Amino acid sequence: MSLTVASWVALTLVLVSIIVRWAWSVLDWVWFKPKKLEICLREQGFKGNSYRFLYGDMKENSILLKQAKSKPMSLSTSHDIAPQVTPFVDQTVKAYGKNSFDWIGPIPRLLTRGLANYEGEKWAKHRRIINPTFHSEKLKRMLPSFHQSCTEMIKEWESSVSKEDSSCELDVWPFLENMTADVISRTAFGTSYKKGRKIFELQKNKQYMQQKPYKVFTFQDGGFYQLR
Repeated sequence: MSLTVASWVALTLVLVSIIVRWAWSVLDWVWFKPKKLEICLREQGFKGNSYRFLYGDMKENSILLKQAKSKPMSLSTSHDIAPQVTPFVDQTVKAYGKNSFDWIGPIPRLLTRGLANYEGEKWAKHRRIINPTFHSEKLKRMLPSFHQSCTEMIKEWESSVSKEDSSCELDVWPFLENMTADVISRTAFGTSYKKGRKIFELQKNKQYMQQKPYKVFTFQDGGFYQLR
């Protein structure tokens, strides 16, 4: 009997220690670690909203995105699309400057100077340094591949039109997707999209699965434009 009681006491202590350790790791993840990171960022001169438990800036970000989606964007008045495409980031930068941060849940995201903030010659210079593949001279050498992929796509359109008695309605998006993949395949790997179709399909599915948990932050581009 005493052995049974001792076993139950030992088992209870083990379970309690596991629960306490798990609770501490969760509390550290949702509160203590974010607050430490916030202090560290502020000491380095970054500014932003104070961390809010678990959600951070996610709720405010979602609200601003919904408000932006409800208003059409006139392309004729301004090229500054940031207030409608990334309204919360735009608001944060205006409030705290370019060296700022926001919160994606308990994880801080730095909003600092970089390629996205540069314009003109400065942008071209840094773009060339970061990714020399897309330098104008190298792009010129890729023109034959671009031309071949575009020609094949147009031939497919022409064949569809001829089957439908000189006119038809086409969903161009799948064709453009295939053409883009074909160009990448030809220029980077020296093969056609058709040979690597399975790889591109797997990459597309992987991208979809990765974005699915963050669907609350996504937007449909067409919702911002006046279509009529």
